[in-house]
Amino acid sequence: MKSLRVAVSILVLLTATFCLAQTAAQKSFDQLKSLTGSWEGKNSEGKPLRVSFRDTAGGSALMSEIMGEGHENMISMIHLDGPNRLLMTHYCGAGNQPRMTASTSPDGKTISFDFFDATNLATPDAGHMQRVVFTIVDANHHTEDWTFAAGQGKEMKEFFDLTRKM
Repeated sequence: MKSLRVAVSILVLLTATFCLAQTAAQKSFDQLKSLTGSWEGKNSEGKPLRVSFRDTAGGSALMSEIMGEGHENMISMIHLDGPNRLLMTHYCGAGNQPRMTASTSPDGKTISFDFFDATNLATPDAGHMQRVVFTIVDANHHTEDWTFAAGQGKEMKEFFDLTRKM
């Protein structure tokens, strides 16, 4: 009887540990949620821009809005797809909606999203966002490195260096 109690106790402990453990996707989502708020900075050409992040849909999605000259107030929605996959849908000024899946650096400070499909993409060569890399430097500083596939193997890059607006 005593060994049965020990076995049940161990099983309960293991189950609790498993349930409380976060997947890499969940950790990345929480890391990105730490960006909630308003950010200011400059783009690659030195022009000012603003980026805001906010929780929405009961905390199940994170909305990013880019506002600045030439950025047409683009929106990105980030959310989990099950416990093991983090997705981003980017509502682009190009009129399409690329979907990207995340991977995270070992230190958890860099989260990269890479294209896997899109809606409203006229042809596979039509211009679309291909990749974005978020690097969280600290609680008040992060960068965003965007790559736009311009067709015929050409890429356009945009880099944002952002600080939290106090």
